[in-house]
Amino acid sequence: MTSMSVSLSDQLRGFIKSRVESGDYHNESEYIRDLVRKDRERLSDEQQLLNLLRQSEQSGVSNNTIPDIMSSVKERLKQNGRL
Repeated sequence: MTSMSVSLSDQLRGFIKSRVESGDYHNESEYIRDLVRKDRERLSDEQQLLNLLRQSEQSGVSNNTIPDIMSSVKERLKQNGRL
């Protein structure tokens, strides 16, 4: 594994240190790696949402009622383990 040097303010260094001292992380590197993984997941989720929005925009107008649409969305979220 290669290393990377990053400059941080004292305030940010203190915050990272407090996260490690809380016991949630073993060291500063683990905390930073977790942040990067979460950011990557967030970007992927955003891209997926944008793709879904484009698809929905291209699909046209629905004759379904709002309650029908909400029910369908809730069912899809349950199937994907997000609800």
